[in-house]
Amino acid sequence: MSRLKTLFKHKNSNILNIYITAGFPALNDTILIVQELEKAGADIVEIGMPFSDPLADGPTIQNSSQKAIENGITLSKIFEQVTEIRKIVQIPLILMGYFNQVLKFGVVQFFSKAREVGIDGLIIPDLPVDVYKNEYASLVDEIDLDLIFMITPQTSNERIRMIDKLSNGFLYLVSSHSTTGAQQVLQPSQIEHFKRVKTMNLANPTLIGFGISNHDTFTTACQYANGAIIGSAFINAIANASDLTATIHQFVLSITR
Repeated sequence: MSRLKTLFKHKNSNILNIYITAGFPALNDTILIVQELEKAGADIVEIGMPFSDPLADGPTIQNSSQKAIENGITLSKIFEQVTEIRKIVQIPLILMGYFNQVLKFGVVQFFSKAREVGIDGLIIPDLPVDVYKNEYASLVDEIDLDLIFMITPQTSNERIRMIDKLSNGFLYLVSSHSTTGAQQVLQPSQIEHFKRVKTMNLANPTLIGFGISNHDTFTTACQYANGAIIGSAFINAIANASDLTATIHQFVLSITR
C-alpha cells in the first residue's frame, strides 16, 4: 500500500499538505525544509518543480520558482535531493510540475525515476486526462505511483466522476478559477463548490488547495474535505527567514493550533 493510501487509511481528516518550491530559498534548503515540516507535523509535502512558464501558479510561487532556477535547480538535482530526503523522512512526498518538464526528461523515464527515488504521487496540471488514460495510466499503476488530478468550480459532476475513477491518492479540489495565492477568508461561492463535491461521495479523498493560508481557512476547508494544501503562505513565510527551522515550526503550529 502506498504511503498516501496508508496515510488516508489511518487519518482521514485535517490532513495538512504543505507545498514547497525545490531549491528555494537556497538551492540546498529543500532537504532541511522537508525534514523540519515532518517534525513540525505536516502530513504530506508537495515539492514544486520550478518552471519558467507555470500554468497554475500565482506571483508568490512564480517568484520562488524563478529564484530557484537562478539558484541552479534542475529536475536531476531535485531527484538527488529527494533521494537524500527519503533517507530521513517517512511522510508522503508529491512532485508538482508541468508536462513540458516531463516531456523533456522523457515521460516513462520521469515516472520511473520519481518512483525510484521515493516519490509517492504526481500533480501535473496540464497533463490532459485522456492522454494520461490512453498512454500512461497502465505504467503508473504498474509502478504504484499515484497520479493526482485537479477539479475546479467549472468541472462538471460527470467529469468529476470520470476523474475520480481514473485517479488514485486523492483529488486536488481547487477552490477557485484562479492561480495559486493566499486568501484570508473563503468566499460563499467557494463553500458552495466544496459542498457540491462533498455530497458526491467520491471514491478518493479530497484536499482543498488555492487560497488556503491560515488557521481559519484551513479549518474551514477541512469541514468539507479530508484536508487542505498550503503553498503561497508558506513560501512567503520562509522567503526571508533568518531562522528557517524555527520559522517552519512556527508556521505549521499557526495552522494546526
